[in-house]
Amino acid sequence: MSYLLTGASGFLGKEFLKSLNTVSSVDSLGRSDDNDIIVDLSSQVPSLEKNYIVVVHAAGKAHMVPKSSIEKDEFFKVNHKGTCNLLQALEKSETLPKSFIYISSVAVYGSTGGILLGEDTPLNATDPYGKSKIMAEESVLEWGDKCNVRIGILRLPLIAGAHPPGNLNNMLKAQLGGYYFQIGGGKARKSMVSAIDVAHIIPKLAVTGGIFNLTDQYHPSFAELAHLFSKKLKVKSPYNMPLVLAQLLATVGDIIGKVSKKDARFNSNTLSKMTNSLTFSDAKAKEVLSWQPRHVLDVFESLPEGELIYD
Repeated sequence: MSYLLTGASGFLGKEFLKSLNTVSSVDSLGRSDDNDIIVDLSSQVPSLEKNYIVVVHAAGKAHMVPKSSIEKDEFFKVNHKGTCNLLQALEKSETLPKSFIYISSVAVYGSTGGILLGEDTPLNATDPYGKSKIMAEESVLEWGDKCNVRIGILRLPLIAGAHPPGNLNNMLKAQLGGYYFQIGGGKARKSMVSAIDVAHIIPKLAVTGGIFNLTDQYHPSFAELAHLFSKKLKVKSPYNMPLVLAQLLATVGDIIGKVSKKDARFNSNTLSKMTNSLTFSDAKAKEVLSWQPRHVLDVFESLPEGELIYD
């Protein structure tokens, strides 16, 4: 079985490449010179000289808050247009793949709070990232129906592993720098999943198809993460900030953001994420894919200190 993988140089893509190379031959496609097929999907339709049984599309744009219309458009160019260009290339190839797997995000739901949201939750994202992911999902599903290709879509939450990017990396750096505070006791819980576990489920998803949320089925709290990170980084546990003070600081951050037109490090959006639990159900994956993930707290516990923070 031959795979085509996009986004192989990314945090999740690296795990995919390592895992898939143990079971199949894999060609990578992307912008950097270390790919087998070098192309910028956001602006080009590649010419594929080989045929692939499974395509895993992990390339995408994330981990930033757009500050201009140009930056907002970039999400749609990379996440939606890039996906469409890849689908167009596959349609032009001699033989269509049997399966196409798209790596999406729980951001498509547009939810700021909720407990064990399932795959039937409405896709209500209004931000550029979430909307671009919705559009990509729709294009992939439509193409799969038209071309009779099995479609698998993974909607992922925060991803744990060595050198995690995004919000987990921000939290680690804040604790190391001594400017991370727990709010309301850090009771809010968030769904997370191990990058390695996601990689290992890809071959099975290629056989079944379907749309799935994936989590570690534990959904750690901020307090649990902060305690573990403090121990691993050998720093003091963070102080607890009273909610009233946090609300005041968030308001100040909002004002600074409006004046400077740049998001403050702490604002109302940050406060909402830190005080509202947001978890997703992966009961469907457990039933269909026999999904048995590890708790991300155990994943982080097993990492050496030097593999925690991404520079």
